[in-house]
Amino acid sequence: MTGCTDMADEKKTEGTEEGKESPEQGAGAGESAVARLTEELEARAKEAAGNHDKFLRKCADLENYKRRMEKELSSVVQFANEDLIKEILPIVDSLERALEHRGEEPGEAAASSLIGGVDLTLRKMSDILKKFGVEEIRAEGGRFDPARHEALSHEEKEGFESGAVIKELQKGYILRDRLLRPSLVIVAK
Repeated sequence: MTGCTDMADEKKTEGTEEGKESPEQGAGAGESAVARLTEELEARAKEAAGNHDKFLRKCADLENYKRRMEKELSSVVQFANEDLIKEILPIVDSLERALEHRGEEPGEAAASSLIGGVDLTLRKMSDILKKFGVEEIRAEGGRFDPARHEALSHEEKEGFESGAVIKELQKGYILRDRLLRPSLVIVAK
């Protein structure tokens, strides 16, 4: 047994002596490896700092973009109806002029003039509404449509089928394809 362990011990010492570097060789190689790793670490640190700087700049750009878009959206919402209002102002002027002249002409002439002015104003308003995509819903004489009409009452009336609109009490309007206001109607039983 002692012979076997002695041989194993000899092999261990032989293996370590052959694979060992001298202390001078190990120190020189270790210093160059440390220097190389230090340089690589410094390069990576510079790259990371550059990437961090780019990241911070992009974050700032994004925040500026968000603020700019919020400001623009606020402006769009605030002035979205500007064109419509500009179109309606002449109608306000016409109504004011009609009211100014109401007492100048006597009797029937004044009433006729007022009616003519109101009729002209109504046509102007209808033209503006059409220009902005608003259309009247035609109800009277047609079939009742619950998506576009609101039935206020049901009546029996000769000459009308059940479910037909007998009378329109208030016009309904759509904006492009969206219902703004349903027509208020009386429907035949």
